Amino acid sequence: MKTATEVLTHSSIRIRSDRGVIYADPFRLRDEPHDADYIFVTHEHYDHFSPDDIAKVSKEGTVLVVPESMKAKAEIDTAGKYTVVTASPGTSFELDDFSFEAIPAYNRLKPFHPRTAQWLGYVFVLGDERIYVAGDTDLTVEARQVRCDTALVPVGGTYTMNAKQAAELVNAIRPATAIPTHYGGPVGDEKDAEEFAAKVDPAIKVEIIKQY
Repeated sequence: MKTATEVLTHSSIRIRSDRGVIYADPFRLRDEPHDADYIFVTHEHYDHFSPDDIAKVSKEGTVLVVPESMKAKAEIDTAGKYTVVTASPGTSFELDDFSFEAIPAYNRLKPFHPRTAQWLGYVFVLGDERIYVAGDTDLTVEARQVRCDTALVPVGGTYTMNAKQAAELVNAIRPATAIPTHYGGPVGDEKDAEEFAAKVDPAIKVEIIKQY
């Protein structure tokens, strides 16, 4: 099965593959599919860590992956319903079905996502495909070092990279496909995705696929 990547809304992402169904930061979901094998949370802000939305996608045996720095919060706020796996920046992990790399995600000058919080983006290694979910980050040295086939990057500005910076990152790491996220919700609008697409090297395919 070829990997299928969806942006449901904001930074809420679903990835389907023969290794299982992966969600990243489920938030403001319209449906309750209860199909998640794994749920990855990038950091503790309400629009990325939403226990109500985690409950909408979880099923028996769902594994919840969170930054080590928010382990206690995740366990308390989800009432111990899930097996919780923790990750720290710069490390790699083997799960039963696939592996992933934990990429530091932080602001360089803005105060919203301090590096000291040790929040994350993730690279999912699904067979021979590498999918980067950047989380809430600026254009950082660590982000520039990512190797991936697909990059999902925030473009809305304010709390993260803006469209121009996100395009600069994509043009540097050169995935086959780039997908804008983190706009059209609490921050940013559709124009940010369009500006991003216009600034990405035409050799890189841009998919604007946010559903709502």
